[in-house]
Amino acid sequence: MSNEDLLKLRIDPSAKSTHQIQRRKPYYRVTGIVLVAGVMGFLYLSGVLKPAVHVEVSSVTRTYPSQAIALLNASGYVVAQRKAAVATKITGRLVALSVEEGSRVKKGEIIARLENEDAIALRNQAAAILNVARFSLRQANAELQDAAASFHREKILRAKGIATQAEYDSAMARYKKAKAAVAGGKAAVKADAAALRVADVSLEYTRIRAPFDAVVLTKNADIGDIITPIGAATNAKAAVVTIADMSSLQVEANVSESNLELVKVEQSCEIQLDALPESRFRGEVHMIVPTADRSRATVMVKVRFIDKDSRILPEMSAKVAFLSRPLENEEQKPLTTINPDALITRNGKDFVFLIKDDRVVLTPVTAGIQIGDMIEVLDGIKQDDKVAVKPVNKLKDGSRIKVIE
Repeated sequence: MSNEDLLKLRIDPSAKSTHQIQRRKPYYRVTGIVLVAGVMGFLYLSGVLKPAVHVEVSSVTRTYPSQAIALLNASGYVVAQRKAAVATKITGRLVALSVEEGSRVKKGEIIARLENEDAIALRNQAAAILNVARFSLRQANAELQDAAASFHREKILRAKGIATQAEYDSAMARYKKAKAAVAGGKAAVKADAAALRVADVSLEYTRIRAPFDAVVLTKNADIGDIITPIGAATNAKAAVVTIADMSSLQVEANVSESNLELVKVEQSCEIQLDALPESRFRGEVHMIVPTADRSRATVMVKVRFIDKDSRILPEMSAKVAFLSRPLENEEQKPLTTINPDALITRNGKDFVFLIKDDRVVLTPVTAGIQIGDMIEVLDGIKQDDKVAVKPVNKLKDGSRIKVIE
């Protein structure tokens, strides 16, 4: 056998290595499968790979105790019971305006003025004429005193036979004439005083005053505008401002005829304004208007505010709850409430599933009283939190969820 043949009989090292790898490959596969299965099992048990539970959620809200004793709810608007479009009885040009929207005015306060030079002149003329009449009356009184003294002397002399009948008659005529002059002077003073009052009234018409304590709602004219009580002229204004007595604000609510028997005068109410959703105001039925709206089958009920607040403005939208009894002081504060379906009890303790992102957190709470269809919660959660409602029996702490819209 040659050397070449001996070399051909040597074992190839690469072939041996491949054979060993093929023998070991099944063991690596088994180990990998076990590791993957373990990781998958861990992820499943930890909830990562579990399918999300579809749940219904509810918000934590603020509920007022009045909702539990409300017999009826109605909507309406805030209306000022004393409201006026302030104008004047004469036509003139507006030369001064001392108020604007929101200004507070007192009864009798001058809020605007029309041009009044002619009225002032007529008033001064009437005052001068009255002064002339008063001086004339003084002169007539002096003449009467002199005539009376002269007549008294002539009467004594005539009785003694010293004075003639003609002298006596002349003295008596002068006395009567003086008395008539005094009477005429007094009448003239009264007439001229009346004329002065007319002039004062005409001058006062140029001063526009507030008829009662109020707040200016709108300004309808400006300096330079022609103000007329008729308002028919081109560019003329019939009113200068519109004012309202804020102490007379009431809610005018429309109550269905079928529910009218639940409402009575002086009944306690709670008022909520759309503009002030976080506030509630105590109210009382002031009047049930004795007529119905046939098109809507409703009756207007006027509810007055017991608590005054500067934030309440005319024409605000309002909702009125007619209560079965007056609210106690402690019942006027809102309470934190949840849907009763969100509350679960375990080992004598109350819990809720609080929504945190896409998971739930088992959170202990302290339940309070029942308020209508809601449950009070004293602590553990706050307003606007989200809690799971259904199905809580399929949830546990940390469960992944998907919210049902």
